[in-house]
Amino acid sequence: QVQLVESGGGLVQPGGSLSLSCAASGINFSRFVMAWYRQAPGKQRELVAAQTRGTSANYADFVKGRFTISRDDAKDTVYLQMNGLQPEDTAVYYCNARHLAYNLINYWGQGTQVTVSS
Repeated sequence: QVQLVESGGGLVQPGGSLSLSCAASGINFSRFVMAWYRQAPGKQRELVAAQTRGTSANYADFVKGRFTISRDDAKDTVYLQMNGLQPEDTAVYYCNARHLAYNLINYWGQGTQVTVSS
């Protein structure tokens, strides 16, 4: 059974930081592209950042220089360090695992709420 379990969301003031984690189980973690997506109320889900093992990360323009994705393949865990958070970053953040060779093999976590507000 595949599970992606996110943690680390919460409420933070503008300019603050949060760190999200996503622990994977039931997959060969090294064979998956790990990514973070987010979905704000009334908006479509959008890619935040993605990383393949042994390669550089890709970021959406709206988080470049503020967010950092990293992965620990020994722990089957992917992280998202978020700095300089703004109210527009408020959303549910989802962890995603997509197989390197077979795009249809695609899993989602349950999501974690991030709220940026004073």
